[in-house]
Amino acid sequence: MSQIQTVNPATGKAIASYDNESAEQVGRKVKTAREAFAKWKKTDLAERAELVRRLGRVMRKNRENNGMIITEEMGKPIKQSLAEIEKCAWVCDYYAEHAEVFLRDQIIPTEFRKSFVSFEPLGVVASIMPWNFPFWQVMRFAVPALTAGNVGVLKHSSICLGTSLKLKQAFDDAGFPENTFQVVIGDYRAGEALVQADIDAVSVTGSLNTGRRVAELASKDLKKFVLELGGSDPFVVLEDADLGQTAHMATQSRLLNTGQSCISAKRFIVVREVADKFTKMFVENAQAEVVGDPLDSKTTVGPLVRDSQRQALARQVNDARAKGGKVLTGGRHVNRDGYFYEPTIVSNVSHDMEMVREEVFGPAAPIIVVENEEHAIREANNSEFGLGASIWTNNIERGIKLARQIESGMVSVNEMVKSDPRLPFGGVKKSGIGRELSEFGIKEFVNIKSVVVKDITSRLLVE
Repeated sequence: MSQIQTVNPATGKAIASYDNESAEQVGRKVKTAREAFAKWKKTDLAERAELVRRLGRVMRKNRENNGMIITEEMGKPIKQSLAEIEKCAWVCDYYAEHAEVFLRDQIIPTEFRKSFVSFEPLGVVASIMPWNFPFWQVMRFAVPALTAGNVGVLKHSSICLGTSLKLKQAFDDAGFPENTFQVVIGDYRAGEALVQADIDAVSVTGSLNTGRRVAELASKDLKKFVLELGGSDPFVVLEDADLGQTAHMATQSRLLNTGQSCISAKRFIVVREVADKFTKMFVENAQAEVVGDPLDSKTTVGPLVRDSQRQALARQVNDARAKGGKVLTGGRHVNRDGYFYEPTIVSNVSHDMEMVREEVFGPAAPIIVVENEEHAIREANNSEFGLGASIWTNNIERGIKLARQIESGMVSVNEMVKSDPRLPFGGVKKSGIGRELSEFGIKEFVNIKSVVVKDITSRLLVE
């Protein structure tokens, strides 16, 4: 049996080894999940919500240990890892409080005695999840899906297998019935086996290629899927923006999680009138970031998750440099153990450069100068992705007007794009299909059933 080895990206040293599960093992787990579903779907919603509330308490209780494994396996600065665990507890609190309202029957007035829509669980929902927010991305799928009465089977990234086992333990510790949440250990082959097993739906967060492959496999049996496939989010700076605050938030949005976030700002689109001032502030902020040991609470930029990820980022930066881009700061590997890369800002960019066309998954930012707001919106929409976007202006009404013109699933005005349990999360174009979180997310994996009841009493009396 082949094995998978996890590696600490801050040191390059191995952490642990895990056996790849076979397709047969995956199939057996799905079978036990279906057996668990038969009972779980009949469990009263109030009882399911209480277990979700307990799960939130388990997350908070184990915050330090869970945060530590995030940092160890994928290199996230420890303060951000701890914040991720707290956010997981928040999503539990949110659905425990609101699930009853979200899932209650919806009465629809018609000419019949009674007409309503019910929301019933689909069954076994698989999930294939990435490494960059290894607790949060699983929880934002699993909590609403299980609260709605589904059961879940997770195939996590092979980078964070220790995290996947911690997640399984959390559901067990909260008291969820056996096999309502399970974990498959393996590489892409285990993921493909899971999608082809006897599941009813699948949720994927990952690359465009991963999403396409899952959609291909799931579609063969008409299985429902939700895909979140990344983005190249525009950060639009207008001439009336508060440049100090905007440059600060640009730095936060680009460098959070060492730039390894699907909703981090990727393309910085700045009106020419303020481009020089904004760029100067942005560069100074990037240079002030602390690159180092992610277990040090002072560190703000850690390593990239793997050397291959660092090499891909370097290729994008070098491609821009070769085609006339000007590297204003950074642009090099950091001379230390691990997979570190300097925070990098590049100006004088064009659409023939990879870092403008592609998603940049690391601490590098291209600055695109435009003439006016019309040009800015056109540039913002000039991408095959459409996940999130932000607009920076002191005119709120102007910001709202322009937000409606941007082709994306989420737009923030004077705020960085963030996931929030209260709001739907997802994109358009090649950023994906479907939504997570909020009322919309919990209804992705339910059967939206119409029920019509006709009163036949009057007819019987006549007869």
